[in-house]
Amino acid sequence: MHILNFEAFLLAITLLTITPGIDTVLVIKNTSRSGGKDGIVTSLGICLGLFVHATFSAVGISAILLQSAEVFMAMKWIGAGYLIWLGIGALKTAFRSHHGLTIDNSGVRVFSFRRSLKEGFLSNVLNPKTAVFYLAFLPQFIDPQHSPFAQAMTMAAIHFVIAMIWQCGLAGAVRSAKRFFASPAALKWMEGITGSVLILLGAKLLLDEHSQDPS
Repeated sequence: MHILNFEAFLLAITLLTITPGIDTVLVIKNTSRSGGKDGIVTSLGICLGLFVHATFSAVGISAILLQSAEVFMAMKWIGAGYLIWLGIGALKTAFRSHHGLTIDNSGVRVFSFRRSLKEGFLSNVLNPKTAVFYLAFLPQFIDPQHSPFAQAMTMAAIHFVIAMIWQCGLAGAVRSAKRFFASPAALKWMEGITGSVLILLGAKLLLDEHSQDPS
């Protein structure tokens, strides 16, 4: 496995997985709709979508590497800056009086595997934030001496496992702790912690890349 700064990747992808967002809300909403199976299958659809984003990201990275190592380095700097931007956005959200995430608990419906899988998959694949994130994030940990596609798929697989564990655990906990996971206070607390760590991680990656730049 040729992933640069693997520990930093593992920390970042774990924090970003547990950050409240569309995926979190969809899993909670669907679990409330039809029970734990609905949330788990929704999570499966979401996580399968990660491989679509990883494929497009790997293709883009490969094309850039063929053109210029300097452009690839610039892309890594932009990606580190993007992590800081995400962190700042999370902190802003944490300090707002209204979180902006709403969860519909309008009633229980019959579970449908196909419906849940489709909702999760399309929610992830059609989310432009996930696409931009993968394009900016993966280059931070790609070793140019080895296959970008293999590395991107490996990172997507790791993300898949972490996200499935988190989201399935979330689905299992919703019934007994629905008020906590749906409460704006809990979501804001998670945003604040994650935002602070993302800013620190992005700054560290920028400093690391600057120290490695021979110019």
